[in-house]
Amino acid sequence: MNYETLTRVMRKLSLEAGDLIMDIYNADDFGVKVKSDDSPVTAADEAADAHISAGLREAFPDVALVTEEQAASHSVDARTFLIVDPLDGTKEFINRRGDFTVNIALVENGVPTRGVVYAPAKGRLFYTASTGVSVEETGAFDKDEAGETTQMSVTTPDNDGLMIVASKSHRDQATDDYIGKYNVKDMTSAGSSLKFCLVATGEADIYPRLGRTMEWDTAAGHAVLAGAGGRVVRFDDHTPLAYGKDGFANPFFIAYAPGVTLQDA
Repeated sequence: MNYETLTRVMRKLSLEAGDLIMDIYNADDFGVKVKSDDSPVTAADEAADAHISAGLREAFPDVALVTEEQAASHSVDARTFLIVDPLDGTKEFINRRGDFTVNIALVENGVPTRGVVYAPAKGRLFYTASTGVSVEETGAFDKDEAGETTQMSVTTPDNDGLMIVASKSHRDQATDDYIGKYNVKDMTSAGSSLKFCLVATGEADIYPRLGRTMEWDTAAGHAVLAGAGGRVVRFDDHTPLAYGKDGFANPFFIAYAPGVTLQDA
């Protein structure tokens, strides 16, 4: 895999998909439908998925592709693959809360090694550079030429007062009970894969997720966090969260900055 080409293609496709999404976001009708698992899907999900998939298949025809919106891709059996959630945080999108993202990632041998997370409504763009180091790009985004970037790095946590980020749409009592095991300085909520990015930038120390997620929800954020020095582990035994699992469903997990003293489940 040519990582320079990959970074350029993923970045450009995410920005182009963001434009498609925002055109629909600013319209009167999202075209909301309900999928077989009772989760919502909009015209924005479908338009972004079609655009990203076509671009990735053209650029990397020999690499397996898994996307949330294409059920046929969910039977892919590969250790190395591209994985896409064209619109993560559909509920945030429908409710016009802005916390939705475009997620594109490369998984190699079960590990997300490269990824891009773009939040078009918030104007924030995070990705792994070709070197594997994660950056946040600022300013007006040119689709063909990367602008000014800042290298991202997790914070050095203070276990006497941790910054915690939790889900905005999927918060429950089990999550609150687990958070209660820590000394909390402050807590914030965010939607979609932005939670990984807040840990990656040092805006939070830990993000516990005690709820259903799929690999396309997490791979890009996982890659960005790893490139900033962070970790993602299973909630039950604190072993690394692996990818390419049967059905692409994740167990509960914890994303955090090294130095956080993890509490048992």
